[in-house]
Amino acid sequence: MTEAERSMDTKACAITGHRPNRFKWKYKENNNGCKRLKKRLRDQFMLLYAQGVRRFYVGGALGVDMWAGDILLRLKEQPEYNGIELIIVLPFERHDIDWDDRSRKRMDFLIRHSTETVVIGTADEPAIAYKERNYYMVDHADCLLAVYDNNCSIRSGTGMTVNYAKKKGASIILIHPDAAIVSIVQNDT
Repeated sequence: MTEAERSMDTKACAITGHRPNRFKWKYKENNNGCKRLKKRLRDQFMLLYAQGVRRFYVGGALGVDMWAGDILLRLKEQPEYNGIELIIVLPFERHDIDWDDRSRKRMDFLIRHSTETVVIGTADEPAIAYKERNYYMVDHADCLLAVYDNNCSIRSGTGMTVNYAKKKGASIILIHPDAAIVSIVQNDT
């Protein structure tokens, strides 16, 4: 099987979720709520891998994106998960310019150890680049894993990504950001 043929057969999952300020614990990753959420993410990645998902698209943002990237790289170190492909999808170059130094270094580590990095747009129109980044991930995936509470009163990129995946008829796994309860969205399309 050629690389192109293998690439076409590879199942993929896009990952989206909120930034740290949406969570009760904010940036305190040692909080039990954050640890529980990270465990749910890890559990879902392992289940998806068992179902044949090998490629994981992560959007390069603080919070869920970064946590997911960290977890996937740690899983990939284990022989039974060495087939994981981490694809970092950035909205534009230097999107992290206003981040603190530690977060920028952490993202740089993810990028350096990813299978591939894709840059979607330019800083000239950041809102469009972020939206197109999210759509790109959904368009290249078989399913979406979203840390999202389905609260329609909050406008967010995560909510728009979930709605786009629904329109596309993608399988959607939701993890509630506070309770870490996993649910599957059934698409009727």
